[in-house]
Amino acid sequence: METNAENLQHRSFSIKLWPPSKSTRLMLVERMAKNLSTPSIFSKKYGLLSSEEAEEKAKQIEDASFAAANEHFVRQPDGDGSSAVHLYAKESSKLMIEVLKQGSQATRDATPEMVPGVQETVFDISRGPRSFLDADEAKELLKPLGEPGNPYTKICFSNRSFGIEAARVAEPILVSCKNQLIDVDLSDFVAGRPEEEALDVMNIFSAALEGCSLKTLDLSNNALGEKGVRAFAALLKSQDRLEELYLMNDGISEEAAKAVAELIPSTEKLRILHFHNNMTGDEGAKSIAEIVKCSPVLEDFRCSSTRVDMEGGVALCKGLGTCTNLKKLDLRDNMFGVEAGVALSKALAVHESLVEIYLSYLNLEDEGATAIANVLKDSAPSLKVLEIAGNDITAEAAPALASCIAAKKSLTMLVLSENELKDNGSISIANALEGLDQLQEVDMSINSMGRVGARVLAKAVINKPDFKLLNINGNCISDEGIDEVKEMFKKFPGKLGPLDENDVDGEEEEEEEQDGDEENDGELETKLKHLEVNVED
Repeated sequence: METNAENLQHRSFSIKLWPPSKSTRLMLVERMAKNLSTPSIFSKKYGLLSSEEAEEKAKQIEDASFAAANEHFVRQPDGDGSSAVHLYAKESSKLMIEVLKQGSQATRDATPEMVPGVQETVFDISRGPRSFLDADEAKELLKPLGEPGNPYTKICFSNRSFGIEAARVAEPILVSCKNQLIDVDLSDFVAGRPEEEALDVMNIFSAALEGCSLKTLDLSNNALGEKGVRAFAALLKSQDRLEELYLMNDGISEEAAKAVAELIPSTEKLRILHFHNNMTGDEGAKSIAEIVKCSPVLEDFRCSSTRVDMEGGVALCKGLGTCTNLKKLDLRDNMFGVEAGVALSKALAVHESLVEIYLSYLNLEDEGATAIANVLKDSAPSLKVLEIAGNDITAEAAPALASCIAAKKSLTMLVLSENELKDNGSISIANALEGLDQLQEVDMSINSMGRVGARVLAKAVINKPDFKLLNINGNCISDEGIDEVKEMFKKFPGKLGPLDENDVDGEEEEEEEQDGDEENDGELETKLKHLEVNVED
């Protein structure tokens, strides 16, 4: 699948991705504030921020991320600024995690009596700057965990890099308390270590924790590969009650995926399984599909950005047919294609409990999108989030999508950006939104939409009681159309996203050449708009 950036590269003018415009920076702040104040896998561990605190922290994060990326761009200019964009997004994501781990101000100020159990049961050394631990630092840092009778049931060693000596200090401490542990977070705990040393550390931790009965295990951001997975063999083999397993950004290849499937003795209780940002491929996806098949109570499955093509996609989708309790499904950024899309549509028929579904950038095209929409229309009655951006969907599939959307009375978020719906398709979608009173966000950016489609969409959402954001940027709306939409949102300016990237004349290359020196961060916005609380390389 060609990305928008790749399409633009074929043209004769250069695009400047850095620095971002003020509107793009403000949009990123809004999205980060939403992430910091919205329930997620991280908020379950660390709690949520209030809306006011989230907004303040989001501004601080954006400022720091922008400064770091801008310094990088000045020191290492690369023409279009793509490396600065990457750093900007990565730094923002990392800082969001750090903020969540610090907790809200109310939680930080509270006594144990005010927040029962939080300070008493969670042993977390991840706060503060990332650091390499030596033996003396590890001994001092882990001292409370080694005290007899300590109440800790959850440990988080993320963001601290353990070498051999520090791991040997941790080993007897972990052995002494492993029978009381139910939640272990070892994400990003060997950062910067040579492979041989990192594997030795993993083996030490694995042996020390072998036999503990965990509900949650997070091994993300450790560049595991097959060697790393097998270094944790002792720990993985002893887990038959796992409810949550996170293996994100771990270099999970075909062989590593097979190792995971081989080592975990039972997934009958597994509710959450995340494989985001790996290099699993088709054969690896087949191994993951076998895990999924044996996970009857699975509620949250994420297999995004894993390089899965059609064959692996079909296998995954067939495996999902057994997960009748699924509430959240995220398959974004794979190369499924039409055939896998059709296979997914068949699996969705049994997903009555589905609340969120993320299917962007899967090469579904009209046929795959239509098949999914036709099935989804009659299933998942409580669906709140439908994301199906970047799938080459045209107006031909709009009637099926509109029929599906109209049936989802609980829908709060709809993302159909980076398709080719144009005015006709956009009008069909807009008409489907009329009866959706819980709708909060609609993204129809980059859809070759003109003035008519923009007006109809704006009219469809403007008076919804809880509506927060309409994004129709990156289309072909005339200046008059932009003025009309802005006038419609005059009393609610915060509900309308920026409109600075519209190409009034469509594919007018001559005008674009003349404007080649102007800021163009439409692609930057595309890169940042799905920013979530995770760390990606």
